[in-house]
Amino acid sequence: MRHFWLRALLILVCAMTLAQQAQAYEFKVSDIEVEGLQRVSAGTVFSAFPIDVGDKVDEVSLAQAIRTLFKTGLFTDISVDRDKDVLILHVSERPSIAKINIKGNKSIKTDKLKEGLKNAGLEEGQVFRRATLDRIQLEILRSYVSQGRYNARVKATAKELPRNRVDINLKISEGDTASIQHINIIGNKAFPDSRLKELFELKTSDWWTSLFNDDKYSREKLSGDLEKLRSFYLDRGYIKFSIESAQVSISPDKKQVFITIAVNEGPRYTIRDISLKGKLILPEKELRKFILAKPGEVFSREKLTASSDLISKRLGTEGYTFANVNAVPVTHDDNTASITFYVDPGHRVYVRRINFRGNTATRDDVLRQEMLQMEGAVASTDLIDKSKDRLNRLGFFKDVNVETPGVPGKDDQIDVNYSVEEQPTGSLSASLGFSQTNGFLVGANVAENNFFGTGRRVSFGVNVSKSVKSANFSFLDPYYTVDGVSRGFTLFATKTDYAQENISSYVLNNYGGTLTFGYPIDNVTRMSFGVGVQHPSLSVGTLPAQEITNFISAQGDAFNIFTLNGGWSRDTLNRGILPTAGYKHSISLELAVPFSDLEYYKATDNFNYYWPINRDQTWVTRLRTALGYGGGYGKTGSLPFFQNYYSGGIGSVRGYATNSLGALSTPAVGDYSSPQPFGGNVLTEASAELIFPTPFAKGSQSMRTSLFLDAGNVFDTHRGFNPSLGQIRASVGVSFQWITAVGPLGFSLAKPLNSRNGDQTQIFQFTLGQQF
Repeated sequence: MRHFWLRALLILVCAMTLAQQAQAYEFKVSDIEVEGLQRVSAGTVFSAFPIDVGDKVDEVSLAQAIRTLFKTGLFTDISVDRDKDVLILHVSERPSIAKINIKGNKSIKTDKLKEGLKNAGLEEGQVFRRATLDRIQLEILRSYVSQGRYNARVKATAKELPRNRVDINLKISEGDTASIQHINIIGNKAFPDSRLKELFELKTSDWWTSLFNDDKYSREKLSGDLEKLRSFYLDRGYIKFSIESAQVSISPDKKQVFITIAVNEGPRYTIRDISLKGKLILPEKELRKFILAKPGEVFSREKLTASSDLISKRLGTEGYTFANVNAVPVTHDDNTASITFYVDPGHRVYVRRINFRGNTATRDDVLRQEMLQMEGAVASTDLIDKSKDRLNRLGFFKDVNVETPGVPGKDDQIDVNYSVEEQPTGSLSASLGFSQTNGFLVGANVAENNFFGTGRRVSFGVNVSKSVKSANFSFLDPYYTVDGVSRGFTLFATKTDYAQENISSYVLNNYGGTLTFGYPIDNVTRMSFGVGVQHPSLSVGTLPAQEITNFISAQGDAFNIFTLNGGWSRDTLNRGILPTAGYKHSISLELAVPFSDLEYYKATDNFNYYWPINRDQTWVTRLRTALGYGGGYGKTGSLPFFQNYYSGGIGSVRGYATNSLGALSTPAVGDYSSPQPFGGNVLTEASAELIFPTPFAKGSQSMRTSLFLDAGNVFDTHRGFNPSLGQIRASVGVSFQWITAVGPLGFSLAKPLNSRNGDQTQIFQFTLGQQF
């Protein structure tokens, strides 16, 4: 009992002593001083240190304050002293990074490595932490391992500099990328290894794959290949397909990779039935039209995804811009699946405002004229997309993008923002050019398809070449009225020496003008009507061709001609220049009215169709046809020869000289020179092209490269008309087109397939400064 009281007394004495000591240390801070600062400002310390002048502190609060200051990461050591009521902080700053030097990297650019270092907190001017440097070494190694460079090495050192700074030196040895020696697929029964490996971007090593680095292992490529494999099975009915494992083994020398993929195919499912659930805004019968999959077919995730997108797009045309449609399969024991499309249309959305960005030269009202989607109206994804296509078809812009952000605080309103990238709209007309047929073309031209940003097309030019001397002025207002009625007129005067155009020797002087109106039938279709007057006159040399002599004897050599012009066109092209999708079909008719000195007619049909092969539209098929027919009536028995069609050359049948195809003229008596092309009143041309990405300029919208097959000829129904296939000329080759700042450049290398004696062939053809 006595011992108990002694222990209690001892504890009480100790507690009183400690309390007296703590009370003795506690004091009120009258000032705070910081020693040891070099780069860090005192203000930074005071803002992070939780004790202020006037606070009462003790050992516990000081310890907590020091821990708080340590958390800033600015210091390696902090200690505290007291001079009466003045608190003194002694700090040792961490060094700052003066410079980061990286050597030895080739496959990963220095800027990209420094960006990764910055994201990890290692940047010039920042505080240096050695632990961060060690982590960066591992991160850089992981980057190289993902490229298949398993023997890469990274050595990081820090060199101390005056004023508490360091230089970071990273010495990288990238090593070689490991090549894939074997890809093994386990568990596949429905499809052989060879079929599945065709899906992979990764290939086993051989001389061909080594040439294009397809045999180099990459973690990202493997992930993509596994997703392709999964999609392949899901699109062929294997709903429960799974990839059990994907193992990558490395040889001891780290130069070879072995990939083993284990799969579980599961059974193949067919579709038992298809149903739609949710809030069906439209009749179910109409929505079912957009479901590509049918009962009894093999299950295909690709078809279900496409069907969901089509239904969403259809709901979008009704204003349900944020509609969500999901296809969910439910499997049964008999290897069938029931498909349910869950439709959530969301709120009907209205357009608050349509905005345009990037159109520094083109006025907003010019762009608004092309809008089918109206402000304040129900938002229609179809109209928004069609408005984008109309902007592209103007030819004013390199690129057009559209975004539909929601209005803050409103769940039923969106803004439609069109972003455009303008391009020179006068680049299709140049004052200097060259072609093989006409030689140098020199002239003063002003041609602007977007005159002062108004959308009006104005051109004026005086041009001189070996064969043509011309002056012209034209004007077109595509929106003469708010309804889209266009009005335009043209004045012209030309003198053409056809002997220089590779045609029979005569000179045509012509001047006149036209007035034209256009009327929109719908968003992509237009009709045009016009009147014109012209005064052509002919002059010939000493030995003109017999056809020219006979015509002048019968009709004279100067004429007043009044014409009526009509046209129809439908344009769904996605771009006005170098399109990649859609078609353009135009039909034109020119009729010389009965009281003219010459009475004739001409009808021409032109068709261009572009069909993209892949999603990004870098591989495209183009089909082109040109058909024409002309004739005379009344007192004019046939189409005047200077109105004939011609064929051959760039824009026609490449590989044959410009205007060289068709029947030849009949030389005059005593003329022993070779007969010249004379054209005809029937034109037949067709072309098929495979457009592919231009080497070294992938993604460029101002360049185009293609393989082509051209065919065509001209015939004359009054001079032994013989439209047999044997008369059609054909050629194959490669072409290149480039829209430059001074005008379009085009050239082709062509091989005529069935040329005959007397045909004028040209393997290489080019033009600069002329439309092609």
